[in-house]
Amino acid sequence: MKLRKLGGSGLEVAPLALGGNVFGWTIDEATSFRVLDAFVDAGFNLIDTADVYSRWAPGNQGGESETILGKWFKQSGKRDQVILATKVGMDLGAGKTGLSAAQIRAAVEESLGRLQTDRIDLYQSHKDDPDVPLEETLGAFGELIQAGKVRAIGASNYSAERLREALEVSSRQSLPRYESLQPEYNLCERSGFESTLGPVCLEAGIGVIPYYSLASGFLTGKYRSESDLGQKARSGSVSKYVNERGFRILSGLDEVASRYSSTPARVAIAWLLAQPSVTAPIASATSPEQLNELLEGTRLNLDAVALERLNQVSE
Repeated sequence: MKLRKLGGSGLEVAPLALGGNVFGWTIDEATSFRVLDAFVDAGFNLIDTADVYSRWAPGNQGGESETILGKWFKQSGKRDQVILATKVGMDLGAGKTGLSAAQIRAAVEESLGRLQTDRIDLYQSHKDDPDVPLEETLGAFGELIQAGKVRAIGASNYSAERLREALEVSSRQSLPRYESLQPEYNLCERSGFESTLGPVCLEAGIGVIPYYSLASGFLTGKYRSESDLGQKARSGSVSKYVNERGFRILSGLDEVASRYSSTPARVAIAWLLAQPSVTAPIASATSPEQLNELLEGTRLNLDAVALERLNQVSE
């Protein structure tokens, strides 16, 4: 498998990242272990989580995903086969929030403890913190890189303006720069990224690892009407796509999938991988079988006609 360079980080990743948001939320520890083993055994290496995963689930406090990953590292011995990405900055309660130097220093130690590892390969600002100077945030990350606790840094949920400003601060003050961006980007959500963030990433050589690659599962084709939403965990996120445009996108996916004897999910992943700025889409799986469906999308090369059709239906 051909690995892709993640910005200027020196990290090389396979063309799909495994999302860790489901660990300890919609799948238990044993199932998480099976998915993780299948992912790495298939030759893929980038696993993305966050300290806040999955605080939103009833009975959870945050840290559940990192804890499961740490147990898997210890049991499997596969830590050195993984490019480990996690995030800091979301509200964990008790004042643990934001991107101040003090918060970053404290949060990284807690993440390292849960993950049972001595380093984080890609440490990401989970969202912009306008109340903290970029110099302070980037300086704190620089300390962690110097200490060997972090290899590279990335941003998530930044505007184009703030990402560009952060890059300028890094250059001006000789601080580490964000080498990756994690935006929401998929066939249903194009304009926000393509109009502003995409050009910045291409110009600066920043790797892009989009989340919600399958629009919370909508692009798999399993939601064809409002009745399909039911009581599923992500039904609230999906409902906004159950409309004329959403069904037009699904129709286009079905059309292209039929041409390639493939599936909508695989085609949606392949479309993302064909975008010039994208390094590795992030997608989560709740079983090894579902994971294999995602991995197959990385092996599908769409021709210009298929890409144009998908661009057209998702305008």
